Amino acid sequence: MNKILIIEDDSAINDLIKINMELIGYTAIQALDGIKGFALAKQENPNLVILDVMMPDVDGYTVAQRIRQNPQTKDVPILMLTALSQLKDKVKGFDIGVDDYLCKPFEMEELKVRVRALLKRTHQIPESSATKELLTAGDITLLPETYSVKIKEKTAKLTPIEFDIFNLLFQNHGNMVSSAKLLNDIWGYSPDDEIETIRVHIRHLRSKIAKISDGKKYIETIYGGGYKLNI
Repeated sequence: MNKILIIEDDSAINDLIKINMELIGYTAIQALDGIKGFALAKQENPNLVILDVMMPDVDGYTVAQRIRQNPQTKDVPILMLTALSQLKDKVKGFDIGVDDYLCKPFEMEELKVRVRALLKRTHQIPESSATKELLTAGDITLLPETYSVKIKEKTAKLTPIEFDIFNLLFQNHGNMVSSAKLLNDIWGYSPDDEIETIRVHIRHLRSKIAKISDGKKYIETIYGGGYKLNI
């Protein structure tokens, strides 16, 4: 059974989320502050963290950063809840390593959809890994079982989201993949105001690929459309 850690200082919201997570079959663990939340993240090994931004003493950004820096918790998906809806606030979270955002006030049904999508994407082993199949084209080899990309003899470890983005571009290499398709296939939804989500993750992905690509730029931006992988 998937275990959800809820870090939210508003006890009423925390309790409401807990009830709804349990109604759809998850185990819910609660923390009312960032210090206890990070401690529980290390102790309980949750499958997903729902994390509020605005908390006293230690805010959500700091907690997310500590989760990503800790070897024990670095891969756990984080869904951030925030009343801060400005683009710069979302970019700050994505730069730290937050997987998804939901702005307050939110509908509980939307939270459930986001949670299900994150768990499906980050906790299901890709089909190709079941037989240890390697996906190769040109100099690129995908290693699904470790969420890694190998170019010639160099390898880059990606986050599950980065791997899914690269894999989608890889399967369509030579052709443009629209931002809308990336949002729909990777996150499971396609709101018009979430395009920056793609841009931030593409930026991180490019940075990691650049370290193993010997100067070749593999990911091309098609302005006004989407992205293309050139092999």
